[in-house]
Amino acid sequence: MTAAAFFVLTALADEPRHGYGILREIEELSDGEVQLRVGTLYGVLDRLTADGLIVLDREEVQQGRLRRYYRLTDDGVRALDTEAERMAAGAVAAKRRIAEGRRATGAPPVTGPGLAGGLA
Repeated sequence: MTAAAFFVLTALADEPRHGYGILREIEELSDGEVQLRVGTLYGVLDRLTADGLIVLDREEVQQGRLRRYYRLTDDGVRALDTEAERMAAGAVAAKRRIAEGRRATGAPPVTGPGLAGGLA
C-alpha cells in the first residue's frame, strides 16, 4: 500500500469526507509532512474505489460545486488495520535493529519523535 493510500484510508477511518476535507485531514494527521496534490488524491480515490476499499457515500452541492463524500468499506477497514499492523511491526524491527547497532558500536541510544510526527 502506498503512503498516499494509507493516509487517505486513515483520513476516512472516522467519518466520510470530501476531497478537500481528506487533504486537510492528511495534512493534520501527518503534522504537515504529507501534502498530496489534488491530482494525486483523485487518482488514489479512483484506485481505492476500484479496489473496493472506499465507496461514494453521498454527493452534495455547496456554493455551486459538487462535493463527493467517500467512506471506508469493511474491506477498507481491514486493509487499513492490516497495513497499520505491518507498519508497526516494521517500526519495532527498525528500532530493535538500531538499538542493536548502537550497542555494538557503544554509541548512545537514539531518542526523538517517530515517523510522521509519531504515527509509526
